[in-house]
Amino acid sequence: MKTLSTTTAAVLLGAGAALAGAGAAQASELRELALEYFKPLPSTTPAVADNRITPEKIELGKALFFDPRLSASGIFSCNSCHNLGTGGDDNLETSIGHGWQKGPRNAPTVFNAVLNVAQFWDGRAEDLKAQAKGPIQAGVEMANTPPQVVSTLKSMPQYVAWFEGAFPEVADPVTFDNLAKAIEAFEATLITPAPFDAYLNGDELALSDLQKAGLQLFMDKGCVACHGGVNLGGEAYYPFGLIEKPGAEILPAGDKGRFAITETASDSYVFRAAPLRNIAATAPYFHSGKVWELDQAVAIMGVSQLGEDLDEQEVAAIVAFLESLTGEVPEVTYPILPIETATTPRPTAAVEN
Repeated sequence: MKTLSTTTAAVLLGAGAALAGAGAAQASELRELALEYFKPLPSTTPAVADNRITPEKIELGKALFFDPRLSASGIFSCNSCHNLGTGGDDNLETSIGHGWQKGPRNAPTVFNAVLNVAQFWDGRAEDLKAQAKGPIQAGVEMANTPPQVVSTLKSMPQYVAWFEGAFPEVADPVTFDNLAKAIEAFEATLITPAPFDAYLNGDELALSDLQKAGLQLFMDKGCVACHGGVNLGGEAYYPFGLIEKPGAEILPAGDKGRFAITETASDSYVFRAAPLRNIAATAPYFHSGKVWELDQAVAIMGVSQLGEDLDEQEVAAIVAFLESLTGEVPEVTYPILPIETATTPRPTAAVEN
């Protein structure tokens, strides 16, 4: 981000001081207003539809999340594109997959993804179970098939035992559907409570004066129209370029978003509003991954979505607020994965046309 000038810094500090000087009553009013638009993260692992979460499923899902043998090449795991050590994404414009092919869109963070209304930028997966199946089968990502994946898992006795423990109610638990349920159970635990949650829960000191000024701007300018709720986004779909379309370097003409799913003209260049939790740790931005600076992304959204040419002070305050969404990542111990056997399918790096 650019270094602020002395004048800009003074203005920003003045804005923060003015807010602080308004007294506790006004500060409480800001929090009460924020609670009309936002919700703090849940304190426990969220429940998911048609998939009771148990410790056994979580541990199995963790192993599967980190296992590259779910890919045809034996190289790529879920963690490759959703790296838990780097914000839950891969910090690339678009992800690299099978045969070193480059994918079409930026990888969203897996943190707090269970709280989204649907998965992927175009919402084509209704939940994390459906999302988990997609990359495994996508030719540009992991390039595998459900039968091959099941054969791989069944070839390792430890995996069979883990599936039996996670799904004791079925005779043949090692299935592609159960793989997806286990990964969903693990991903549902990836919740990152942030200073903003502490603020919403009543801790007035959890945000700095500048972050509170940014929160006020975020609501006043209308950012909250798309980025509200518990995940500050991820709840609905909107045109990118509602007021003014960005250039093709940011909004590629060939990617029409939800139009590819619905084939409805009004869904051209419509995407799921990006959830903003941990946004400061997940550059680059937008589905194209073409913008690397958070302040630039905020300025672009101001023009394209709000018709607002945000000045340097406003952008800096909003960025400060967004930084309060960077949460505490749950500690995840890297799993020791089952050992391959003579019947484990061999990897391939071939790219089929």
